[in-house]
Amino acid sequence: MGVSELFNIANLFVLPFWALMIFLPKWKVTQKVMESYIPFIPLAGLYLYLFISSITPENAEALSNPQLADIARFFGDETAAATGWIHFLVMDLFVGRYIYLAGVKTGIWTFHSLALCLFAGPLGLLSHIFTYWISLRLFSKDSDENTTADVTVS
Repeated sequence: MGVSELFNIANLFVLPFWALMIFLPKWKVTQKVMESYIPFIPLAGLYLYLFISSITPENAEALSNPQLADIARFFGDETAAATGWIHFLVMDLFVGRYIYLAGVKTGIWTFHSLALCLFAGPLGLLSHIFTYWISLRLFSKDSDENTTADVTVS
C-alpha cells in the first residue's frame, strides 16, 4: 500500500470519532470509545511507520537543528508530508478528546470547540479555554472569587 492510500485511510479513520464527539456526545458508546486510547494506537503506529520511512541522514540532521527552509524542504517529500499530516490528525484528535471529556465532566458546551478543533486544532483548544472561562464567570455560584489567573482547564 502506498503513501497516498495510507494518507487517505488515516483521513477517513478519524472521522467517525469526530462525528461521535460532535453529534452524539451523550451517547454511552461515544463516552466508552472516547475514554479509551484505542483510537490513537493505529494512528500512532502509522505515524511511526511513516516517520521511520521518511528519515534519511540529511533529514535527521535538518530536524535536529530545525531551520524553516530545511523544514520546508523536508515536507516537500510526499512521505514526510504524510507523516506531518498524520501528526496533525493524531494530535488534533487527542486535543478533541480532551475537549470532549472536559465537556462531559463539566457540562460545558463543546460542539463549537470540537468543530474548530477538527479543522484547526489549536483554535478549537483556544475556543474551549475561552468557553470554559466564560462559563465559569456566567454560571459559577462564586464567580466573584474565581479569577482568570486562578482558573485551570481541567
